[in-house]
Amino acid sequence: MGQVMLKEILLKAFTDMYRSICMANTYENNRKDCQYVHSTSLGHQAIQLATAYNLTPIDYVSPYYRDESILLGLGFTPEHLMLQLLAKAGDYFSGGRSYYSHPSSNLKDKPTIIHQSSATGMQLIPSTGIAKGIQYMQQVGKLDSTPVVICSLGDASITEGEASEAFQNAILYQLPIIYLVQNNNWGISVTAEEARVASAVEYAKGFPGLSTIEVDGTDFELCYYTMQEAINAVRNNEGPILIQANVPLLGHHTSGVRKEFYRTADELAESDKHNPIYKLQWRLGETGVSEKEISDIKAAVEAEISQSFSAALNAPAPMADSALDHVFAPTPITAEKGERAPKHKEKVLMVDAALFAIQEILEQHPEALLFGQDVGKRLGGVFREAATLGEKFGDHRVFNTAIQEAYIVGSTAGLCATGAKPIVEVQFADYIWPALNQLVCELSKSCYLTNGKFPIQMILRVPTGAYGGGGPYHSGSVESTLLSIKGIKVVYPSNAADMKGLMKAAFYDPNPVVMLEHKGLYWSKVPGTEEAKTIEPDSDYILPLGKANIVEKASTEQLNKGNSCCIITYGMGVYWAKAAAKNFDQQVEIIDLRTLYPLDDALVFDTVKRHNKCLIVTEDVALNSFAQALAGRISSECFQWLDAPVEVIGTATVPAIPIHLNLEAEVLPNANKVSAKIKALLNY
Repeated sequence: MGQVMLKEILLKAFTDMYRSICMANTYENNRKDCQYVHSTSLGHQAIQLATAYNLTPIDYVSPYYRDESILLGLGFTPEHLMLQLLAKAGDYFSGGRSYYSHPSSNLKDKPTIIHQSSATGMQLIPSTGIAKGIQYMQQVGKLDSTPVVICSLGDASITEGEASEAFQNAILYQLPIIYLVQNNNWGISVTAEEARVASAVEYAKGFPGLSTIEVDGTDFELCYYTMQEAINAVRNNEGPILIQANVPLLGHHTSGVRKEFYRTADELAESDKHNPIYKLQWRLGETGVSEKEISDIKAAVEAEISQSFSAALNAPAPMADSALDHVFAPTPITAEKGERAPKHKEKVLMVDAALFAIQEILEQHPEALLFGQDVGKRLGGVFREAATLGEKFGDHRVFNTAIQEAYIVGSTAGLCATGAKPIVEVQFADYIWPALNQLVCELSKSCYLTNGKFPIQMILRVPTGAYGGGGPYHSGSVESTLLSIKGIKVVYPSNAADMKGLMKAAFYDPNPVVMLEHKGLYWSKVPGTEEAKTIEPDSDYILPLGKANIVEKASTEQLNKGNSCCIITYGMGVYWAKAAAKNFDQQVEIIDLRTLYPLDDALVFDTVKRHNKCLIVTEDVALNSFAQALAGRISSECFQWLDAPVEVIGTATVPAIPIHLNLEAEVLPNANKVSAKIKALLNY
């Protein structure tokens, strides 16, 4: 290369590398105190330090759980890292909530690090989302610098399907990202030969437009210049790069899966021959560094690590009552405001209310963007829910994606870190399942596990529900599954005004919000759903999440006589309940939940206590559902006021909605089935 490494950089690298060795030895010698599972960077230090030294504070990096040397290279002290190792209150990254080397940082003097999951390969899609966010914020004039994203991962991660989704998008949009693959040829006890047909570099060659580099990851000087050149290339808009750094695994897979469990003494000895510190110490000797200087560095580092470990060991533990902090970031939307039914407006369909809400958001907020399957200007959504938006705002703000639910959802974790505010869509609820990996591991946990540093502000639109013979893959209800995920909010409007007001509130909420939008209510095509069409609220109308609505009241007379009951429902259930209530003489009060989480507990419990009898109506399969869980909560909270068991009616216990209309009608609730339940409840 013709470059001569400065002695100061070599000495810095040696110091940090020896720090990592002393830290690993300290953890091994104090296993009782280091009780939480952890990995170390032994064998990987050269490429990690070389990477860290080439980054600037404007950049982003996604380390994985073996990347402590990247963190040391960025300037985090051993004590910083040890506080996380021991899960202490002073753990800057997670406040004692996450494992060692699971960083998150928004410090101004260092590259940004978003939430890092333990799930192997999970960082690929969010990191690619960061790169897309950088590009987008540059396009809309919100960013004038040229950051680079480093996504660090192990070689086994490349076999995962989400790697392909990340690579496809990085190439398609020519994003400023480097995928740094640290290839130690092990996936716990699984060898490369057992697990894959190609190395990362070989695999990446199947993706035209993704440049590849292979480097000896144990040679610090070589790695330093390789990373320098790659980062400069990406910073100069020369596209994404995959770098494979070949390294030995010298430590345990983790403290819980020890190397001697699955590797022979001969294998370990052979790996140790490639220890990067041997090469680095030899290189220092070449530059004139004496053995005494090396010994002095080692002595100073050993003293530093001992002192740091002692300080971390004696640091206070987290307060128990902090365990519930940062589940969500506080939302600024706490009260209904704006005009819900202005006299100068006409009634609109629910699908149009959503369209108008997003149009107004895009007009007011250049950082907002919309993407998903078929939402671009050619079609504008299969339900026309994004019609005209592509033409009005351009392909860079409203655009199509491939059938990549994991990428659509997971990329929002990275986009948000750049200041972008994504609204995304999965085309049908039945196809949300590939996205759950990212929704559960990344989006739902980010705020909590980063100690509040990285809440993810996004809206995920999900058309849902059954009608008109949609069949087994276009009719599903997924709210019970979604509501089992903590750290997300779930909204389910039943009319146009609620749709617009809740969409606005969801956009301003700093947390992940899933908007479940019933396809049968979009166009009010299902008989009896005409009232889903309402006056369009003004552009400043906002309806806070977690506020249910009384859509039909029982008479005071029937209430006083004890001849009333309440129905708790949402979505299409509102219309089944309203149709059924017509068969009774003002005896039924109907609550539309509007938001399933957070739930309006106060209104639900108060209503049940006044009426003493309750029916919950859901379109989801009733067995083991959100509705049954709510029935249990109502039974517990309102037990002394109840005159009858809390009843639930929902879809029959079938794995899918059958396509024939007769079969569909048989398994779904309807007004007649709800009416029969009301009658039995009133006569209890």
